[in-house]
Amino acid sequence: MDRRPETYYLETFGCQMNVLDSQLVEGQLRDLGLRRVPSSQQADVILFNTCSVRQHAEDKVCSRLGRLKTLKRHRPQTIIGVIGCMAERQKEALFESVPHLDLLCGPGELHRLPGLIQQAWERGRPVAALAGLQSRRTPALERALEDDELEMLDLSRRMDRSDNLLRSYVRVQRGCDKFCTYCVVPFVRGPQRSRPPAHILQEVEALSRQGCREVTLLGQTVNSYAYPEDGRKVGLARLLERVHAVAGINRIRFVTSYPAEWDEDIFRVMRDYPRICPHLHIPAQSGSDRILQAMNRRYTVADYLRLVDTARRYIPDLALAGDFIVGFCGETERDFQATVDLVRAVQYQTLFVFKYSPRPGTAAERNQNDDVPHSVKVRRNNELLAVQSEISRRQKQAWIGQSVEVLVEGYSKAAAKPHSRQPAQLVGRTPHDLITVFYGQPEHIGAIVKVRVESASALTLHGRLESVLSPPPARVIGPSD
Repeated sequence: MDRRPETYYLETFGCQMNVLDSQLVEGQLRDLGLRRVPSSQQADVILFNTCSVRQHAEDKVCSRLGRLKTLKRHRPQTIIGVIGCMAERQKEALFESVPHLDLLCGPGELHRLPGLIQQAWERGRPVAALAGLQSRRTPALERALEDDELEMLDLSRRMDRSDNLLRSYVRVQRGCDKFCTYCVVPFVRGPQRSRPPAHILQEVEALSRQGCREVTLLGQTVNSYAYPEDGRKVGLARLLERVHAVAGINRIRFVTSYPAEWDEDIFRVMRDYPRICPHLHIPAQSGSDRILQAMNRRYTVADYLRLVDTARRYIPDLALAGDFIVGFCGETERDFQATVDLVRAVQYQTLFVFKYSPRPGTAAERNQNDDVPHSVKVRRNNELLAVQSEISRRQKQAWIGQSVEVLVEGYSKAAAKPHSRQPAQLVGRTPHDLITVFYGQPEHIGAIVKVRVESASALTLHGRLESVLSPPPARVIGPSD
């Protein structure tokens, strides 16, 4: 075609890994000379970065793709692509179910995306880069080459002035080796591989120079991070110490943690290094040992509780987030009640509850019956959320009257962007990951401030600005830019 693509639209579904992948993809797209637009109707290149962990996530993508059929008929030169886990799971079958689709790219092939876009635009026919569709290289060589190219993708991250740099993700691992029976991640993201510490620090230092104040280290099972260096293993505890030494980074988090294989030294580092936030996300998935075994989770409820007790011995004010699946194959009312009991025993700050949906290719889908009715899954989901809502409400109310440290991220959803110097409702998070809203000035965005909590809901603290503890970094772009 004579004209080159000029604009792109990218929508992200799923976990923090996908958010990070989308940031890297946007850097590639900008390097191609493409400009981001807010609507797919305005874009020459339309991409969906997808998640396959639950059927609902894939259904949303299919709905988005269906709506683009008319657009493609009227603008046939538009490139429509699916990238990420759904592309890797369904592979070229997606071209059959969505005839107006032009491009597929798995999460392990994102470094090839610019070339794919150019091929699709110039040749006018579907293109794909997926695991298993490569050349005759040996599996070992293919994996080594993939790691090298994906490392280059991470290290070449290029942020734009429109990107929010205050909080950012840094990948420390790829893939997963746990093979929980319900989970598709090992099949779409491959085996677990830890990245070199030097590369991770290089990214963190670059983010700090650009004004980032908080980094979150990402891994599917981040506590099992391990990289051989000079004949010795660098684990997560040592990595956290090194990241803590990077100037300009005020807060450090890490997700997601697996409840087994814990090095207690991680808790010591969390206790002794003040910029590491007292917040952990440790999914339990069920409170029933029988269901945990069926899920291949490799720990018991007693193991999980011992881990929580150890963590709180080191960090008494630790805030915990957890994940649970309700309605897994064979889950009885007794099993579900055991989950409720675990939630009450642990007293999570935040809980994410999901209704089980079979994922094609997983052990549970092949070998177990999805025998819990949908209506029962919905009821259990709502009951568990109600239990957590009461816990969250009580916990948040305990903060009333206290002063909290807040990293100000921007305007709250309820606030209209002001056109004057009038105060507006701002939002940010505490080190415990508590969402906090208060009234302040636009110049407070990017600052770390002290807020006195005056009221609270189950989800949010509401307070009054007391003082500015640290002004915004110079790189942060103001709301008028």
